[in-house]
Amino acid sequence: MPNFSQEKQPLSVDDLLQRYADGDRNFQRIILQDVELTNANLQRADFSHADLRQTRLGKINFHQACLREADLSESLLWGTDLSKADLYRVVLREADLTGAKLIHARLDEANLMKASLCGANLSHAKLSHALLLEADLRPSSDQRTDLGFAVLSGADLSYADLGAAVLHHADLDGAKLCRANLSRRLQWEDFLTDLTGASLRGADLSYANLSGAILRGANLLGADLTGTILTEVEFQGAIMPDGTIHV
Repeated sequence: MPNFSQEKQPLSVDDLLQRYADGDRNFQRIILQDVELTNANLQRADFSHADLRQTRLGKINFHQACLREADLSESLLWGTDLSKADLYRVVLREADLTGAKLIHARLDEANLMKASLCGANLSHAKLSHALLLEADLRPSSDQRTDLGFAVLSGADLSYADLGAAVLHHADLDGAKLCRANLSRRLQWEDFLTDLTGASLRGADLSYANLSGAILRGANLLGADLTGTILTEVEFQGAIMPDGTIHV
């Protein structure tokens, strides 16, 4: 039965799993802090406004779940399936999402400050105006972080580490990438940061490191490249900040 109370309700792991097994999908505003819940199936459940801080949620199936405005600060979500999940304005500050699946997830206005997204798959995810300050998007031990076709317009990626990330055809219009690292990593010499066809119109790339990055066909119209390190960058066919096309 739906819970219409505006107060958050404490819930144990056993009660959560039993309610889900009984067909309940409404877990709005629950409190489930500092517990371990791994390898469970919670797809399509509603955890909006839930308090899940410092919770260990590795390899959970949250496919198409709703976690709008939930707080998962400092939680462990390694290998968790959040594909097509609604994470609008979710708080994932300092969370560990290493190897997580966030394909087609909605993360608009999400707080991912200092989060670890190493090797995560964020292809086609929507992260408009998300906060990724100092986020770690480097490759994991066995795979690269995939942001291909992701929407990151207006997102704050200042000081983020995106070395060797896949960002082809990503929308980074107006994004803040001040002092971000998008350079090739020594241990991933065969994998350059790939921004092929990405849109970076009006983006702030000041003092960012793009050494060895691929920007073929990218749109940099109006982008700020003040102090940007552009050693060995591939710009073929890219639209430069002044509107000229690089040959």
